[in-house]
Amino acid sequence: MLFPQVLKRACRRVTLLGALLLAGCAIQPSSPGTAPPPRDALEAFSLEGRFSLRHEDKNYSGRLSWRHQGANNTLLLASPFGQGMAEITTSESGARLTSSDGKVYAAPDAETLTQQVLGYPLPLARLTDWVRGRGAAEGLAELDAYQRPLRLRHEDWSIDYGYASDDPQAPPNRVFAERVGGFELRLRIDEWNSLPPADGTP
Repeated sequence: MLFPQVLKRACRRVTLLGALLLAGCAIQPSSPGTAPPPRDALEAFSLEGRFSLRHEDKNYSGRLSWRHQGANNTLLLASPFGQGMAEITTSESGARLTSSDGKVYAAPDAETLTQQVLGYPLPLARLTDWVRGRGAAEGLAELDAYQRPLRLRHEDWSIDYGYASDDPQAPPNRVFAERVGGFELRLRIDEWNSLPPADGTP
């Protein structure tokens, strides 16, 4: 697979993508005392956090910056030390992955792209809902005492949540998605922000 090679190269050097990450898109933790936006307000959003991913016998971890507006997504992946690893972008015209060495891979959608490059289909469209604690209409949901999603079950996926406070409208700050067959994705979200819609309306 190509992705392990990309990770090894990313750990050796910071390329143009990495420099952009550090200069303009570096991931910063939330400011002390800053409350995240209400969960119901997270239509378009940005988040900063950390991830760990296990697929079969391979493990990856690092930092994540994700911007979502309608059909448009931009995900910047960096090593735990801030070195740029990859940028994934999606839009109505398709999906594209730019690796840390400047190579570009394209496909009609994110699942096809990640299948080709990473070796498995990452369900970005579903993850957009799951990370906000949505998607109960498609599967089974278990709520906590504050009526927030605690667990979701959809097809062969299982998603578990954690929260930083008892606010009923608090968005998740921990997401654990697991798929039958040896795929695990853990997200620790340090910062949530609500964005204007893709069409620019207030």
